[in-house]
Amino acid sequence: MEIILKKLEKLEDLIKSQNILSKEILTLEEAAEYLHLSKSCVYKATSNKEIPYYVPGGKKLYFKRTELDKWVFNGRVTPTVEMDLEIGNYLGRTSKTPMS
Repeated sequence: MEIILKKLEKLEDLIKSQNILSKEILTLEEAAEYLHLSKSCVYKATSNKEIPYYVPGGKKLYFKRTELDKWVFNGRVTPTVEMDLEIGNYLGRTSKTPMS
C-alpha cells in the first residue's frame, strides 16, 4: 500500500510540473517550483529587483515563464576553454603589425 501511495504522489508531482510547463504566467509558488528554489529565495530576488515580475493590483506576484528562462540563462558562467578562445580571438583582432 505504501508503494502505491508513493507512486501516486510521484504521478501528482509530474502532473503538477506539466501544468506549470504549459502555463505562460506563474504565481510565486509555481515560479519557485519551476526554478527549484524556495518561495523565500524567489521573493528575495523580487525584493532586490534581480528577477522580472509583475504585481497587478499591488498584491500578488506573477512571473512570465519565458522571462524566468531568460533570467536563468543570463547567469551563464563561461567555461575556461571558451574564455581562452575569446581572448585569443580578441588578441588576434587587436594585435598590430610591426611597422617596417
